[in-house]
Amino acid sequence: MKAVGYRQPLPISAAESLLDVELPEPEPGGRDLLVQVKAVSVNPIDTKVRQTTTPESGEVKVLGYDAAGVVMAIGSDAQLFKIADEVWYAGSIARPGTNAELHLVDERIVGRKPSSLDFAQAAALPLTTITAWELLFDRLGVLRGEQASGESLLIVGAAGGVGSILTQLARKLTGLTVIGTASRAETADWVRELGAHHVIDHGKALSDELRRIDIPQVTHVASLTHSDAHFSEIVKLLAPQGRFGLIDDPLSLDINLLKQKSLSLHWELMFTRSMFETTDMIAQHELLCDAARLVDTEVVRTTFGEHFGRINADNLKRAHAFIEQHRTKGKIVLEGF
Repeated sequence: MKAVGYRQPLPISAAESLLDVELPEPEPGGRDLLVQVKAVSVNPIDTKVRQTTTPESGEVKVLGYDAAGVVMAIGSDAQLFKIADEVWYAGSIARPGTNAELHLVDERIVGRKPSSLDFAQAAALPLTTITAWELLFDRLGVLRGEQASGESLLIVGAAGGVGSILTQLARKLTGLTVIGTASRAETADWVRELGAHHVIDHGKALSDELRRIDIPQVTHVASLTHSDAHFSEIVKLLAPQGRFGLIDDPLSLDINLLKQKSLSLHWELMFTRSMFETTDMIAQHELLCDAARLVDTEVVRTTFGEHFGRINADNLKRAHAFIEQHRTKGKIVLEGF
């Protein structure tokens, strides 16, 4: 089967940073599904792994987590899907990735693809949807329900992949006042389109920006990028007993600053359930099926940003380079081999 991978960590500008390769077709076992990959999207985690993880000697590491495709075969213990079902999912960081014609994935982290979306539109959503959903409801402990709660959520980096879906979930499914950050007019307009009540500039002091819109403090913060650079401002603007959630990898955080206000810190990694095969691993199947219903009823829209063409090394290099510039709006998608 065709796939795209790498043999050693290299800058994306290097000729062999990503390679078109031929690999054996995988065989499903246990609760696996064998999926024919129709479309994938590219996430910052793809670029981080490519830069830092060395494959086993002589092997090719295949990247890719988001996928939308068709079930071709099922393992002996699989119960949730049948052959020819259309599915979407974000895979596992502990297994080969989705940048391949055929892919194995545990059915407990797979959902039914929204029927209203084509494969490319659907592939933009799984990883960011799971991350945003778990961050909002599982980590920050926000309750579902659209009645006014008097609580507020600041989303730092609201125009990116996770921010684009988190903004929608928070606005459509909760009573939170939603404030997104964006530093360019184009991305600020995008965040407003997605439903944010207010948009502020994360290029300026966040506490000053909140005062400008007459919101002196917030009860929840979801920091999706540059958390270390914004940390002191986040502590300043969080209300006492507020909650701070993050998904990135800051070099250091002085958590002693959280003590005076009794602030809580919550890390979100959507691969935790699949990596450790937690007892609630099937929660990702359930939330993806729930998210598909929200998409099909037009409560949530795809965060599809740009289509970069077919799934091959050259197009994936372009996608990685674009993401490394930190200027994405929505998701980059590739489709077909």
